[in-house]
Amino acid sequence: MKKVLISDATHEVLPRRLREAGFEVNVVPGLDYAGLLQAVQGCEGLVVRSKVAIDRAFIDAAPSLRCIGRVGAGMETIDTDYATRRGIRCLNSPEGNRDAVGEHAVGLLLALLDRIAVADREVRQGLWRREANRGRELGSLTVGIIGLGNMGQAFARRLSGFGCRVVAYDKYKPQGEAVAGVERVSLAELQAVADVVSFHVPLTAETHHYLCADFVHHMQKPFYVVNTARGAVVDTEALVKAMQSGQVLGAALDVLEYEEMQADGLGRGSEALDYLRQSEQAVLTPHVAGWTVESKYRLAAVLADKMVEALR
Repeated sequence: MKKVLISDATHEVLPRRLREAGFEVNVVPGLDYAGLLQAVQGCEGLVVRSKVAIDRAFIDAAPSLRCIGRVGAGMETIDTDYATRRGIRCLNSPEGNRDAVGEHAVGLLLALLDRIAVADREVRQGLWRREANRGRELGSLTVGIIGLGNMGQAFARRLSGFGCRVVAYDKYKPQGEAVAGVERVSLAELQAVADVVSFHVPLTAETHHYLCADFVHHMQKPFYVVNTARGAVVDTEALVKAMQSGQVLGAALDVLEYEEMQADGLGRGSEALDYLRQSEQAVLTPHVAGWTVESKYRLAAVLADKMVEALR
């Protein structure tokens, strides 16, 4: 019987479907690197979360592996290139939480434009400042989406009812399938017209600090930033400098580059992070864009189906 090790605290639909497909499934969440390496011996399938890096040494020491699954979208903690060269399928399940991310990105943007978080705090403190909390209408703006995969498309679909112009740039899908209501443009065109820039790209060497001083310099209008991808896609110091200069009007961030994935928490940060924490022009959430009751099930169910197909 083929063995699968699940080292993530996931929805029970994942082990159930794997067992129904005839696999022996061992669920041991919370293992560290050494413990995971010991437990995976003899397993053809492995499900991990981002707390443990699956590097070359790990892959070499687990010769029976045929498939590595990730309950979620981000694969940056897995050396997917090396695993693929070794004949190991690397699978994720962005289809499972794309709707959650799309909704959360819209929520963050609306909270930023309408100063909802600021106004809520003030009312709780007994303040009633209407003019100071005058908002902006999303329908009057041009939203630029960088990365038009599962997450970017889900965000675009949810923008369709607001009447805003939506443009998108995707380096790897320049002539991809049409998405209703979305204009496909070059990066330069996006930077010329966008009032909002929302990032929906995986974290790679190429996308690390995608938003940097040079990116800001090439934006033709003051703009808002939304990031529900990975924290390090945004250079926080460059972002804060742009906010201080007025080139960036506000930032809605579900992820921060100071996040410690393995500890599942926020690191010590910096002066730039302190600025964001106290800024009325920032809305921050703790990497929960894709975490909903519904997505917990779908993430696991989608991955289960993919792993069953890969391990048959």
